[in-house]
Amino acid sequence: MADYGLTPEDLDAADCFAPPPPPPPPAVCYGNAEGLTWDGQGEMPSWLKQAVNAGQSVELYRVG
Repeated sequence: MADYGLTPEDLDAADCFAPPPPPPPPAVCYGNAEGLTWDGQGEMPSWLKQAVNAGQSVELYRVG
């Protein structure tokens, strides 16, 4: 910092110490008529497992 003539106050004024913004929430990829959703990451939720086990395609629940 001394090489560039910077002080901690200069860095603070430039928001160098501000925490990073939170990541955006994951996009909803699947949903049902009851409003239950799943972003497609992690284990498939039980409501979707039950539908697939009953013979329905997971693509039927794809949003967008």
